[in-house]
Amino acid sequence: PVPVQGSLLYLDALHAAFPQALAPRGTALLSWTPGTPRALAGWPLPTLYSTPGEAGVLPSRMATLRVQLLFALRQRGLRVLEAGLAAELLDALAALRTEWSGLAQDLALGTLSPQPGLPEGVRGRLQALLVPDAARAAELRAEVARGFEGIVRRLWPQLAVVVVGTAHGAERLYCDILRRAECRGLPVYCPFYHAAGALLGVNLWLEEPAPRFLLCPEWAFFEFLPVPAEGKPRTVLLDELWEGREYGLVLTARPGEYRCRAGEVLRVTGFRQQCPVVEPVRRESQVLSVRGESIPEDGFCRSLCRAVGMWPGARLLDYVCVESTLLGASSGAGAPHYEVFVELRGVRDLSEGQRYKLDQCLQEDFPVYKSFRFKGSIGPLRLHLVGAGAFARLREALGPPRPMPRVLREERLLRLIQGSVIS
Repeated sequence: PVPVQGSLLYLDALHAAFPQALAPRGTALLSWTPGTPRALAGWPLPTLYSTPGEAGVLPSRMATLRVQLLFALRQRGLRVLEAGLAAELLDALAALRTEWSGLAQDLALGTLSPQPGLPEGVRGRLQALLVPDAARAAELRAEVARGFEGIVRRLWPQLAVVVVGTAHGAERLYCDILRRAECRGLPVYCPFYHAAGALLGVNLWLEEPAPRFLLCPEWAFFEFLPVPAEGKPRTVLLDELWEGREYGLVLTARPGEYRCRAGEVLRVTGFRQQCPVVEPVRRESQVLSVRGESIPEDGFCRSLCRAVGMWPGARLLDYVCVESTLLGASSGAGAPHYEVFVELRGVRDLSEGQRYKLDQCLQEDFPVYKSFRFKGSIGPLRLHLVGAGAFARLREALGPPRPMPRVLREERLLRLIQGSVIS
């Protein structure tokens, strides 16, 4: 749960930066929360949201996002688009790309089409809230005809900000994709920093692209391990942090007063009234290490993005990495290696030379990886292209509200993504 102080800080910062953002019925929520509807502010705030609460608790993630998107499209005067995860907004906009014709028809007729994961009783109750709007349907068709770059701002001209629950780690890629494509021209704001199931900080800098968070001492007891560790590791406290340095986070959080390593590495970017301001850098568990080379998630992502930049016309939509040991015999003979699954827009296939670019970038960016490749103790990286929608299905399999790991270590998830390989 979000402490009341955190909710008020968030809403105050949002109102200060965008005075019209808290207009009644001015926020559309795109978030799959089976069980109880949940908003980022910590309470339902029924007068703030235009999205029916029942739309967020459907059995299916994709049905939830499509229904919520339909209700969002009804409100031309939206001020805020809010999503529990950036990936949820990305998947809702992917549904707009593929299903815009059906959505326009539902708008025009005031209906809610049957779909998998939408029980008939719920569909009837939600449909009762709709009214025909032929003008809005025509506007949707006209904007789609102009293309999808920047379409969010064109569909909702008064939209001020996109709010997401997580914008670091695996979700950072999705935020970057949104800023470059459908949400071009809009700030993407992540208000809270969560780790180990606890709320730890709040972001007071709404329009900065990289989120940073003011740690709030009353919300948890913080300890930090310097990274890299020097000698015998010793935790330090809030008043012992140094600006510019990185630390592993150790928490004692309420409720339960449990003490644990959160698995997060933070960089201290400054201080505000003696409280540290931090930027999440990476998760300690998300590393590739078939021979002890320990390539971190953020470093691999930079290498991959650099390689994609060498593939003419390609745009990276999503990816995961797998250490070949997880595949067993299906990985083939030879030394342990990385299996990388990517979803691209703009290209249908890659040549062997293009595929090798990623391995080359990794060797240039990580000397230890290059050394193992030269010795032959790590084999050549294998790159696979997957079909559209594969990662949306993977995220549904993960369940809410879990961000998708970039390094897969669950066999069931691996089999799901393997079944979507196209080349």
